[in-house]
Amino acid sequence: MTIKRREPATDAGERAMLEGWLDYHRETLARKCEGLDDAQLRTASVPPSELSLLGLVRHMADVERSWFRRVLMNDDAGPIHYSDEDQDGEFHLTEADTWEVAYPTWQDEIAIARRNAARFGLDDLSKGRSRFTDKPFNLRWIYTHMIEEYARHNGHADLLRERVDGATGD
Repeated sequence: MTIKRREPATDAGERAMLEGWLDYHRETLARKCEGLDDAQLRTASVPPSELSLLGLVRHMADVERSWFRRVLMNDDAGPIHYSDEDQDGEFHLTEADTWEVAYPTWQDEIAIARRNAARFGLDDLSKGRSRFTDKPFNLRWIYTHMIEEYARHNGHADLLRERVDGATGD
């Protein structure tokens, strides 16, 4: 499968622009993982870091869930890969952790995120609140934060992919 990336139109409205850039960054992370086997996807950057491409995908599944289910909808969906006892569980991989499980889990969370966001206007406040500030967020803030989150981690993904097989580029 070849992951296609689409940049938003240069004259798109605000919502289409935000959704377009978020999808672009989602697709970028998928492209960085494309063509690698599970062992390569589990390859950590450099000790002591456990950061890996598979860990990033698992992390972003939890991030999608957190913002678009727990915060936006006040849905009591628990974490997927981490716990109170292991706050970085998404990055603590074993041989049992596979792309075959991680990718569809991430894609399912993205689909739910899109459905939930479609119910809100950009200025509408979330039904849930931040666990850090106990404040609601408007959808515009959530979109902007998610673009930032993916962009930052896609920078990590660039370096991880180059370490795994030397591939560079977008």
